[in-house]
Amino acid sequence: MKYYELDKEEEQIAKDFEAGELVRVGNFAKHKKALLQAARVTLNKTKNINIRLSERVLQKLKVRAQREGIPYQTLAASILHRDTNQQN
Repeated sequence: MKYYELDKEEEQIAKDFEAGELVRVGNFAKHKKALLQAARVTLNKTKNINIRLSERVLQKLKVRAQREGIPYQTLAASILHRDTNQQN
């Protein structure tokens, strides 16, 4: 299980939740839909990064991408995505 440090406000929310003191907002379905959409937009954003690779590694990446018929940056992103999402 992952451990997260909570600030004071988050600790209070957790205590209220555990005590059953939280109440559902009006029109819950509408609020839930809006929050899910906001989460999707946030999680699907891409960021540019700079990464230093040896010439040899970059050349191998480009050759493999060409064999697979995709841009090498797409392949690199795919490899990173796959590796970071593997279950431990």
